[in-house]
Amino acid sequence: MSQEKGYFPALNDVMSAEHTLREILSPTPLMENRNLSQKYGAEIMLKREDLQVVRSYKIRGAYNKIRSLSEEQMERGIVCASAGNHAQGVALSCNKLGIRGTIYMPVTTPKQKINQVKMFGGENIEVVLEGDTFDQANAAAEKACAEKGMTFIPPFNDEKVIEGQGTVGLEILQQSPAAIDYIFVPIGGGGLASGVGAVYKQMSPNTKVIGVEPAGAACMRIAIERGEVTSLPSIDKFVDGAAVQRAGDKTFAICREVLDDIVVVPEGKVCTTILNLYNFDAIVVEPAGALSISALDYYKDQIKGKNVVCVVSGSNNDIVRMEDIKERSLLYEGLKHYFVVKFPQRAGALQNFVTNVLGPHDDITYFEYKKKTNREKGPVLIGIELQNPDDFEGLTQRMVENSIEYEYLNDNPNLFEFLIG
Repeated sequence: MSQEKGYFPALNDVMSAEHTLREILSPTPLMENRNLSQKYGAEIMLKREDLQVVRSYKIRGAYNKIRSLSEEQMERGIVCASAGNHAQGVALSCNKLGIRGTIYMPVTTPKQKINQVKMFGGENIEVVLEGDTFDQANAAAEKACAEKGMTFIPPFNDEKVIEGQGTVGLEILQQSPAAIDYIFVPIGGGGLASGVGAVYKQMSPNTKVIGVEPAGAACMRIAIERGEVTSLPSIDKFVDGAAVQRAGDKTFAICREVLDDIVVVPEGKVCTTILNLYNFDAIVVEPAGALSISALDYYKDQIKGKNVVCVVSGSNNDIVRMEDIKERSLLYEGLKHYFVVKFPQRAGALQNFVTNVLGPHDDITYFEYKKKTNREKGPVLIGIELQNPDDFEGLTQRMVENSIEYEYLNDNPNLFEFLIG
């Protein structure tokens, strides 16, 4: 059957993938989250794919695909491209099956993920860093594959990969004590969403399947809106596990059939979710792993009193990113504000600013003179952290009352990026 014209994951094939995965994996837990359940007045359960051996669901599709190869294909070796999680799944599969693998990763991939790939693959794999995005690394991998006669292992746009990811949906149905009203699934290229969605449309058709994408890389939503797969001209790479410029042709065809909706979540909101999960539940997730939970606010009225599952897709987060995550969260929540301030040319202007402009709970967290000479007359870049977003109006009003000339940077992305980023 032509995949592009009619492929749809059959339950028998997903069940076969589940049988194959038993060779190396045990089911991940489906756990109630009391904090989220109380917050939304619903039964919120988390499918903890962050607890996989490679700390993401990607091992499912990777192993199922590689295990389906012929002996000759395995002898020649395999090639893949990945921002990290698919790479780890492929690396462990190569190690378990004793075959050679070359793994292409974007140069922007967090070091933690690169090190994990090397650890899981051992002597069986070689890591090649190429390009700034997944799509650039993918093009290099496909070229190398054709030149060397090795087999390419796609991260999402492949039958066996989709069926492997679909086993997440089977496990949830087996584990859930009650019928599921809503399931939220993150989307990068669409392998997980298409596999899980296909399982639910066949086994639990009343369940609403909601896909979730980062705002800076919403390739599936745009494809569905336009009725065709579309390459995004540029993407925000922050949610690296879901930062894909172009959805798969196969995954797109399935997702437009099985998804009831796609929620697009700002990267800053994802960061707030990461921090909340860590602070309140001691759960460490990567940005893509926080997508499904971040979408709950958009469905808070619909899910009240319902049984809800969020797929937590991965936990491969580099600790050095935490400052950036906190900063993005504060900006999104309206708690961090940057200004270029030109103080009045009089003695004590800075002291006046601290005493009469800052509120009792405001804190200067960034201060830099933009002119190294003549500092007393030059503009100053100031970052101010508030305790409550409602305090912002009072802060700017006091600047005006004290004749403070300023330019607000948060609403000026180009200048903000130049001065802060």
